[in-house]
Amino acid sequence: MLNIHYLDSLKGVTEENLEGFFVGWPKKPSTKTHLKILQKSSHCILARDEQGKIVGFITAITDGVLSAYIPFLEVLPTHRGKGIGTELMKRMLETLKPMYMIDLLCDQELESFYKKFGMKKTTGMMLRNFNNQTGEQ
Repeated sequence: MLNIHYLDSLKGVTEENLEGFFVGWPKKPSTKTHLKILQKSSHCILARDEQGKIVGFITAITDGVLSAYIPFLEVLPTHRGKGIGTELMKRMLETLKPMYMIDLLCDQELESFYKKFGMKKTTGMMLRNFNNQTGEQ
């Protein structure tokens, strides 16, 4: 049985706690950049195992009035399929409950996961500058 703790604070979180994320990215952000992403997000919720390693995270950015966007939800491959992503999403949606709109972009294979939370498929647009994928310009 996994003993996972969920945190909405970065207190005590270091770069060393953030190894192994951004799986499949051709140019991964460093752990230093990952920590900066968490620090600069309006909201972040972390899943930490009993050894203190961060095994999952979700972030949101918001205007605090009507809208929020969830750019990241990731669970380490070793911890997937154990309900951690579901719990992170539930907690973030509760945090963002006052918002009129909560949006995210996801790959097609993840649509069924997000539908479980009442999210609906829609049309959207995006722009990606892959030269800046690491976040270290």
